Amino acid sequence: MRRETAGAGEGAARKGARAASRGGEFREVTARAGLVARGVLYVLIGMLAVRIALGGGDKEADRHGALQELAGKPFGGFLIWAVGVGLVGMMLWRLSEAVFGAAGPEGDKPLKRFAAAARAVFYAVVAFSVFSFASSAGGGRSGDEQSRDVTAKALDLPAGQWLVGAVGLGIGIGGVVIAVHAVRRTFHKHLAMGAASARWRKAVDFLGVTGGVARGTLFAAVGGFVVYAALRYDPARAKGLDDTLRSFAHTGAGPWLLVVIAVGLMLFGAFSWALARWIRV
Repeated sequence: MRRETAGAGEGAARKGARAASRGGEFREVTARAGLVARGVLYVLIGMLAVRIALGGGDKEADRHGALQELAGKPFGGFLIWAVGVGLVGMMLWRLSEAVFGAAGPEGDKPLKRFAAAARAVFYAVVAFSVFSFASSAGGGRSGDEQSRDVTAKALDLPAGQWLVGAVGLGIGIGGVVIAVHAVRRTFHKHLAMGAASARWRKAVDFLGVTGGVARGTLFAAVGGFVVYAALRYDPARAKGLDDTLRSFAHTGAGPWLLVVIAVGLMLFGAFSWALARWIRV
């Protein structure tokens, strides 16, 4: 009787271990696929922004423009669908972190789970927009138009001015947090580079810091424009990625500040690919 009980317990343990292994493999695949897709979008957005800074850009430097750029390449339709699938993987990865906790000793903290859930929602929206673009054969509206429309609708809600201001403030603070984390190299705890050479570690550090600061600066600026739109009660003051990037070219530094931010976004795309290689899931 004891042997039967012990055998049943061992069988259940083996099944549990296999299920956990399959779950870990699924999370790893979705994470890596999502990071590759995110990297593609950031590299393309950065390239488009560089063209704008140099006076030769005819596409918006945002997700819509990046997808248009992909659509013009060989097998462009397939690539766009592949990016969408990758972003679904990103959403599933973040959702799994919200439900089961992220990797690391602090992955089960409520704040970490909430942040993962928010990211899952964000990437679900982004993936939906990519699939919408693919199914409409490149149609759809630009990110700047969508930003103004969403802001206008939000401002018409009860306490809409406060709501828009709070959202803008949250985006801006999020941008600052992204930049600070990049400078502090907190991404180290998400990397498994024990077998990597010192040269690769330095390269990933460079990509993570410069790319993260550029991305954080962009998000902080987007949030600032949303707050300004709330203060002025004017949805036209809200800017999407393209308008925000173009605004960097109208500062005292001229188009060179836009070039710096654009190159930084491209480096962040490369950092996303490095994460896809060495991420600890």
